[in-house]
Amino acid sequence: MGVSMATARTWVERWERQQQHYAVDREERFTVIADVIEYVTADRTRPHLLDLGCGPGSLAARLHERRPDTEIVAVDMDPLLLELARTHHAGAARYVDAVIGKEGWTDALGLDRPLDAAVSTTALHYLAEPVLLDTYRRLARLLRPGGALVNGDHFPPGGPPCSDLTAHVGRRRAVRSRAHVHENWQSWWTAVARDPELTDLFTERERRLPPSGGDGGGDNGLTAARHAELLRQAGFRHVTPVWQFGDSQVLVAVRD
Repeated sequence: MGVSMATARTWVERWERQQQHYAVDREERFTVIADVIEYVTADRTRPHLLDLGCGPGSLAARLHERRPDTEIVAVDMDPLLLELARTHHAGAARYVDAVIGKEGWTDALGLDRPLDAAVSTTALHYLAEPVLLDTYRRLARLLRPGGALVNGDHFPPGGPPCSDLTAHVGRRRAVRSRAHVHENWQSWWTAVARDPELTDLFTERERRLPPSGGDGGGDNGLTAARHAELLRQAGFRHVTPVWQFGDSQVLVAVRD
């Protein structure tokens, strides 16, 4: 079910554009995550990273570009996005097909040494709270002392009026940057389904996953404060946001 480089490039580039609908100041958020990784791995030789919910390799590619000696393991459950990543960003990471939170998912990663960091961007919000807590605990066990979990996502405040305000700020920023002129999640998947080179992968995706409509998945609705509480329960004593625009944040948890 492989795809050509030309096809992978086309769909990854379109993915990058449509994702601007959903991640406020997406490129800046990627850059901040890379800054954090640069800091926590400054004294490491061949840093070892895990990219959670990697999609078509967007974050892994940027981290690899920042520091090419980094060894990245990237995991996702979407066979089509993984194949795009393996083709278009082949040198950035080793890609693993697994469901985050499912029993045995960390064994599937094939890690041979502790992680220096785990990263995620707009991917963990679909995990129910008990599954998220278990995931945080497992990640704490995989990280070396001083290693970090870096999560860039939308973390709504506790409720209105603050949640309405941060959402509004994000929408206005998207309008100013003209993110709304690009296709959205649903139209991207509708177009993908019509590409004959991706037919088998799309069919496999539909067999495994819920329908691809909507805005890309469910949302546990957890605030940044609740994420911090869960992280501390999981063994991360040091948790802090390092960047925010509207309700888009980068949250960092450091293991003792």
